[in-house]
Amino acid sequence: MVSPSANTRHFTLPIILVLVVSLLCLAWQFINKKKLININAISLTIGMLWAWHIYIKVSVMPIKDLNFLIIALLAILFIGSISFINNIQAFIASCLPATVMILWLDQGANWPRVLYSIVLPGIGITIQHIIQQRNDNFTRRLMDKLLEEKETLNDLSMLDPLTGLYNRRGFRNRLDTILALGNGKHYVLLLDIDHFKAYNDNYGHSMGDQALTHVSAVIRDAVRSRDVVTRYGGEEFMVLLTDIDAERALQTAERIRQRVYDLKIPHMFTEDVATNVTVSIGIAPLEQQDIEDALLKADSALYRAKRQGRNSILASEMHLAT
Repeated sequence: MVSPSANTRHFTLPIILVLVVSLLCLAWQFINKKKLININAISLTIGMLWAWHIYIKVSVMPIKDLNFLIIALLAILFIGSISFINNIQAFIASCLPATVMILWLDQGANWPRVLYSIVLPGIGITIQHIIQQRNDNFTRRLMDKLLEEKETLNDLSMLDPLTGLYNRRGFRNRLDTILALGNGKHYVLLLDIDHFKAYNDNYGHSMGDQALTHVSAVIRDAVRSRDVVTRYGGEEFMVLLTDIDAERALQTAERIRQRVYDLKIPHMFTEDVATNVTVSIGIAPLEQQDIEDALLKADSALYRAKRQGRNSILASEMHLAT
C-alpha cells in the first residue's frame, strides 16, 4: 500500500498474510479443481487484512495524513473492482472492512470524498452486474430455445411426414431403447396394403396419400401406446408389439386387419372386381434381439399371406388365415 510517510514500513504483517492467503487459494484451486472456494469468505478475510494494514500504517505515522486514507481506499476499490467485477457480493465483502476502518480513522472529516470514492466504483460494478445478468438471461433463453428446436428437429427426423408414424430411423431409436430393457416377448408385424399400385393408378396419388393416412391412423389406434408403429416403405407398415404373447399378437393383427377393412375405402383394382382397401399381415417373433431375422420371417409370412388371397394374416410360427 502506498504511504506518504517515508519512515513507515512498506510491508506489514497483514500484507504478508494477504499474499499468503492468496497463494494458498491458488494452490488449493490448482490441487482441488473440482472443489470451489468460498470466494465471499475469502474476500471478507482479505478485506479485514487490508483494514488492519491501514490501521497499522496510520498508527505509525508521526502526522496523520488524511490523503493517505483516500489513496488507500481508492487502491482497495480498484483491486476489488478488478478482482470481483462479476461478483458484487465478493466486491462488497473485500471493500467494506477497509471502508469502515477509513471512516473511523478519518472521523468524518472527509466523508464526502470517501463516499464519492465508494459510490463511483459501486455504481459501475452494479451496472456491469445488471448488464451481465441480462446477457446471461438472454444466453440462457437462447440456449433453451436452441435445445427445444434441436429436440423438435430430432423428433421430426424420426417421423414420416405424411402419416406421422415413425420412419426407419425413429424405429431404430425406439428399438434400441426397448431392447436395452431386455424383458418380455416381442412380435413384429409387417403389413402391406393390397393392390396399392392399382389403387394409385386408378384414383391418383393424392387419393393414395389419403388412403395411407387413414390406414396409418387405424393401425396406430389399434395397438397400445407402448407398441411402435412405423411406416416401413411406400404402402408397407411395421408394428413392434412389445411384451406380448403369441395369441394376443395374433388378436392385435386381426383387429388391425378388420379395422382397415371397416374403413370402407373403395378400391376397384380390376374392371370386373371391386372391393375395399385391405391389408395383408405377416407376423414373426423377435428372438435373441435379432430384428433382421424377425423382419425376414415376417416378410416371408406376409408374402405367403398375399399369395393365399390377401386380406389375411399369416404367422411364421403357426398358420392362421383370416
